[in-house]
Amino acid sequence: MEPRTVPRRRPRSLRARLTVVNVALLALGIALAVAASLMGLRHFFLDSIDRQLATVRDSLRSSQITLEQLESLRGLGIALDELSPRESGLLPHSDVLFVALGRPGEAMRVAGWEPTGRQRLLASSITAPQRLVRSGRLVDVQLAGEPHRATATTLDDGTTVLLAASTQIVHTNIHKALKFDLALGAVLLTLLAVVTLVGARHQLRPLEDMVSTASAIAEGDLARRVPSSRHPATEVEQLRTALNSMLHQVESAYRTRERSAEQLRRFVADASHELRTPLSAIHGYLQLFERSMLTGPDERDRAWSRITSEVERMHRLVDELLVLARLDQRPELRLRNVDLCALLRDAAADLRAQQPERPVAVRADGVLLVHADESGMRQLLGNLVSNVRAHTPAGAPVELSVERVDGVVTVVVADRGPGLAERDAARVFDRFFRAGGGAGSGLGLAIVRGVAEAHGGGVAVRGRSGGGLAVEVSLPAEPVRD
Repeated sequence: MEPRTVPRRRPRSLRARLTVVNVALLALGIALAVAASLMGLRHFFLDSIDRQLATVRDSLRSSQITLEQLESLRGLGIALDELSPRESGLLPHSDVLFVALGRPGEAMRVAGWEPTGRQRLLASSITAPQRLVRSGRLVDVQLAGEPHRATATTLDDGTTVLLAASTQIVHTNIHKALKFDLALGAVLLTLLAVVTLVGARHQLRPLEDMVSTASAIAEGDLARRVPSSRHPATEVEQLRTALNSMLHQVESAYRTRERSAEQLRRFVADASHELRTPLSAIHGYLQLFERSMLTGPDERDRAWSRITSEVERMHRLVDELLVLARLDQRPELRLRNVDLCALLRDAAADLRAQQPERPVAVRADGVLLVHADESGMRQLLGNLVSNVRAHTPAGAPVELSVERVDGVVTVVVADRGPGLAERDAARVFDRFFRAGGGAGSGLGLAIVRGVAEAHGGGVAVRGRSGGGLAVEVSLPAEPVRD
């Protein structure tokens, strides 16, 4: 039996949800306001009618008038009921309906006038008139489908009199007010829905920009950023700033990864090429030994010397690759107080020992302490001196100097050799780069740059007036620690 797939509900937009919530809240508020206003309006009208009935009732009770006196007034109550204006259109009457009760509680004739139909209905609707007289309450009754408020009192001769007034005007007015409030509420809800949609679209425009930016980045446009809106809300602007900062970090990480991957591919290719040459030479000479093709002692000695030379070359190359690999991993340096002047004088002494005929000048008097890794500094200076020894004539003068200026220590190794072409100077610190296809592994100056950057510094080359090249290593001159 195949599993039943449940269709996913399409999520509603945030604008629609905000609009629904706002309209629902306003509708609830309007409903509560209409209910409160209609209840107040009903209470006001009913209270007015109740006061009118109570006034008439209290007047009859306090006037000490009898039924005979009322009859002498030509049946005032009946006349009033007969002659009072009936409902006409939107103007219902609200006069007091008067009826005298005989025994056993039926409507009586007054001054020769027969009770009207409304009077009879009123008399038949009140089942316990004496109880109503004693309580003095006002009750709701229906006369021919028309709502009334009724009360009762007694005349001076003991005759029970019922008084009633129509409340139809109250219900009519409430109905009109309800229709008006509903119409007004519908207009307000419509306006609120439109305003909410327009306002939400304007306020949520930055979120739409964020979605557009994220989509563009997903398609490969890493430089895309969320633009700033004209009148941003504080929270939205904070979100935009945080998102742009995150996107910048993502782009930087991606670029760094791509650059590292490219460097790794180039590094592996160059390393493979550099190692292939000595391995091929060693393999060739070993084949000659294996096939006994080297017959003379001189040939065997020369072959063995070449094998030894290539092994040493490969050993140096592997060592330099290991140094660069460790520098790429940013190892923890063994920092201590190092006298750069002493290291520079040692490097100059090594160069004089290897090339006694080369003029070497040193400007490193006194003591200049920096907080650095001593082995790294020695390797840096050794590579600079080796670079001079390998790429300049033996008689070319060399000058080594060190100075501290404005919190920066600068080590300079300058020579009067052939110098570098401008295109070569831009790549001199690249790994396996050899200017003019010269000798060496092409890793010496790359190690110099790696050591300098590991100490928070940098390295640069510049040509010298009159010919030659100067390599400048800049290191931060941090306070010497105990």
